[in-house]
Amino acid sequence: MSPLASYRRLFSLAGPRYVLVAFVGRLPLAMSQMGTLLLVAGTTGSYGLGGAAAGALAVANAAGAPVAGALADRVGQRPVVLVQSLAGGVALLAVVALATGGAAPAVVVAAAAVAGAAMPQIGPLARVRWRPMTRAQGELQPRLMETAYSYEGAADEASFVLGPALIGVLVVLVDPALAVSVAAVLLLGFGTAFALHPTAALAHAHRPTAVHVGRLVTGVFTVLLGAQLLIGVLFGSIQTGTTVLTTAAGQPGLAGLVHASLGVGSVLAGLAVAALPARFGFPARVLVTAAGLAVLTTPLLVTDSVPRLFVVVLVLGFMVAPYMISVFVLGERAVPASRVGTAMTLLAAVTGLGYAVGSAVAGRLADAHGHLGAFSVTVAAGSLALLLALAAQPLLRRIPAGSPADVVAPAAA
Repeated sequence: MSPLASYRRLFSLAGPRYVLVAFVGRLPLAMSQMGTLLLVAGTTGSYGLGGAAAGALAVANAAGAPVAGALADRVGQRPVVLVQSLAGGVALLAVVALATGGAAPAVVVAAAAVAGAAMPQIGPLARVRWRPMTRAQGELQPRLMETAYSYEGAADEASFVLGPALIGVLVVLVDPALAVSVAAVLLLGFGTAFALHPTAALAHAHRPTAVHVGRLVTGVFTVLLGAQLLIGVLFGSIQTGTTVLTTAAGQPGLAGLVHASLGVGSVLAGLAVAALPARFGFPARVLVTAAGLAVLTTPLLVTDSVPRLFVVVLVLGFMVAPYMISVFVLGERAVPASRVGTAMTLLAAVTGLGYAVGSAVAGRLADAHGHLGAFSVTVAAGSLALLLALAAQPLLRRIPAGSPADVVAPAAA
């Protein structure tokens, strides 16, 4: 089956409403991180505090996401995502009110943490729904699952294109407060719609009867967590460095648009992953794309203009989605089927944790050394990703191909 035919089959199984809801529902998380950074930096005059608030949101989301994922594995996604969407939307509106109302920075940072803890990780939970949706496809299911993960990787990256781009447009036209408010409204609407979609019940109805069999955090899964942590550091630091450089150039509203260019190449590369031959296995893909990250981050150290930054970030993006897709596919294969929801949210959570580390460290270095200080963190993350991929190849190659280990007959609905 050709990649195009695989995508057509996949989307026909899901339906256009699900594809729309699951995509737009993940935008608020992408918007809220940069929106909070710009909002708090603008109201306090400090990139360090802006990075701290955005980092607090990301850290709290990273801490809460695995708990929510484990709960969704037990009771189903519908009640968990519904409560998170409503609570997260209200919490983001509270951040706006506090920041614009002149509240103490510590209070605003704490509110951002509450918002992060409440926000659902819709992208990882959407990945869990594809296996039951493709269950009846017989021998086509493995191919469709690879296509699904390619799509989800591209969708995640597209959300980090449109999210920061929308933030940038709203900042230019109005202000960061409206941008964060729009993220809250989208979460209230589309997060709720994702929770109530019939596929939420389908995923829970077809959970394995062998509940929570086997260990989740093994040596190989720890490697995958480390890989996602480093890509999060890359995201956080490059976003902070971009904000500093564009602000110094007198064009702060372009920060979101420049950061969005990271996802343009990433989306295209992510969609193209479905066309890669099976003999080019996922462990090798992790290694190749990690090498690409290490090489393509280095030009940031000699980038001092917004046009050059656009080009460097765009090219770097071609490595991001294939790297993350490979890590998530290996993550699904490395854990028991009854723990896949927890595994997916945990991988996403450490990405958020990495974002927090990257944005906080880069913010501190940017206060002292400008955008080059922030981008030095990006380069370090790319180099460490390559070293980790090289060291972990023997472990990654032991992960079996195909479905998770404890897939058994589905429970009665």
